[in-house]
Amino acid sequence: MSAILKDKGARVLERLLTPAERAYCESRPDVATHVAVRLAAKEAVYKALQGSAAARGIGWREIEVIRAPDGRPDVSLSGVATRRARELGVRRVLLSLSHTHLAAIAVAVLERD
Repeated sequence: MSAILKDKGARVLERLLTPAERAYCESRPDVATHVAVRLAAKEAVYKALQGSAAARGIGWREIEVIRAPDGRPDVSLSGVATRRARELGVRRVLLSLSHTHLAAIAVAVLERD
């Protein structure tokens, strides 16, 4: 991620992150690590929502990694991602994130009604 940020700069952040995600990542000492874990989270949620042709149209910024009031990572969906979650009867998305300066991992679980 560090190399991508060095090469592409702000353009990659604008394309992949919401303004709030970008502001959070840029406020951290190691921007690349925080961008990487958010991208891992977005991909995990995206994959959990798959299963229809329409779901392939989910954009990067339609899945936003936020912080719940208690500090845990949470997800806010919009656009096609929201419609797909409704189709699946998703009540909430559970998200677990972990990262080091070398790797980022995320697990998303869809809780249904």
